[in-house]
Amino acid sequence: MTIKEKAQKGILTPEIEACAREEKISPEKLLKLVAEGKAVVPANRRANLSRPCAIGHGLRTKVNANIGTSRDIPDVEPELKKLEVALAAGADTIMDLSTGGPLDDIRRLIRERCPVPLGTVPIYQAAVEAVEIHKKPIVEMTVDEMFRAVEKHAQDGVDFMTIHCGVTRTVLERFENQERILGVVSRGGSFLVEWMVYNNKENPFFERFDDLLAIAKEYEVTLSLGDGIRPGCIADATDGPQIQELIILGELTLRAWEAGVQVMIEGPGHVPLDQVEANVKLQKRLCHGAPFYVLGPLVTDIAPGYDHIGCAIGGAVAAAAGADFLCYVTPAEHLRLPTIEDVREGVIAARIAGHAADIVKGVPGAIEQDLEMAKARARLDWEAQIKLSIDPEKAKRYRLEGGVSKGKACTMCGEYCAIKVFQRARKKKFFSGGS
Repeated sequence: MTIKEKAQKGILTPEIEACAREEKISPEKLLKLVAEGKAVVPANRRANLSRPCAIGHGLRTKVNANIGTSRDIPDVEPELKKLEVALAAGADTIMDLSTGGPLDDIRRLIRERCPVPLGTVPIYQAAVEAVEIHKKPIVEMTVDEMFRAVEKHAQDGVDFMTIHCGVTRTVLERFENQERILGVVSRGGSFLVEWMVYNNKENPFFERFDDLLAIAKEYEVTLSLGDGIRPGCIADATDGPQIQELIILGELTLRAWEAGVQVMIEGPGHVPLDQVEANVKLQKRLCHGAPFYVLGPLVTDIAPGYDHIGCAIGGAVAAAAGADFLCYVTPAEHLRLPTIEDVREGVIAARIAGHAADIVKGVPGAIEQDLEMAKARARLDWEAQIKLSIDPEKAKRYRLEGGVSKGKACTMCGEYCAIKVFQRARKKKFFSGGS
């Protein structure tokens, strides 16, 4: 039985118990969420996760960090360092999006060193191998090669996979009367679109969805149904093709649940601020409450170098509205492969967004962290403030760089610190009428 099937029968698994402890909720509550499909616990049968996590309704908003080689930079060592940095910064999951170098070796090495759920996009490997190994264009990939990549990743212990099952001929027809500025910006989505048009065939992952479910069930892979038609700029957001794909993903969700397979839905990338909440509510409605994994969303297109900030704004609004899982965006988005520091900055920005939303959602323990910080500030307890920070390393560095050697104030206010002034006033019993 799968984790979902066991949850439906009321059977507690070690993964459920571990995740419930982390979430500060009862195992029975998490079991119910998984049984209903409102939460997932990605955990491949062949993986041995020391830090499993649950993603879904009422749980702490999770953050994913993407790493991976490219054709231009195929060296795996920087990516392994990025893995370490992302985990240290608090990433809950990792996705290996490698497209350069020995992909099987890279993935297996990352899997070996990754204690949290690992995700991949198998169509990347199928496309790369078509070009690099079989010396043919992407459009000549065979269906067997696509599914072989999925099974290979499952065998290697990948916990969740992005599969663009909703990119169908029906969706593509929407483009005939829907002009987009940026067309299709999903890499996996674009591979499938070109393949479908060239071969005049339906998307194999949609047409053979039952075969995909069989692989997912055998290895206990959580399907992350990808948004291959996501908008690539805010002007393209919430249009017909995007919503048509979402409708199809909702239908496929029910089929996956019937097969005992866990599912989450990937969401849009670029969405204007006033449409973010509507997108979340649409997904929750059309996809029957399945966990929502948003790629950002970015709320402006003009912030290259600062896209992690645009992502944090959109991510906070999305998560407060009910999104469950944030894919980080780094300062390097749209510009280059991220550096180690870009990865750290991206994870922290997404974590801030998720935590801000968790306070609104009433996630157990969220507001308590802020209350502890407020009390530490009232005491001018700098050691506690640093320890309670979402990024203690940076907080400590800034404090030391301030050159404070005496006293408790920072170098911005010094003796004019509002907290110190108020404390002096209070000692004089100002509020009880003292002089």
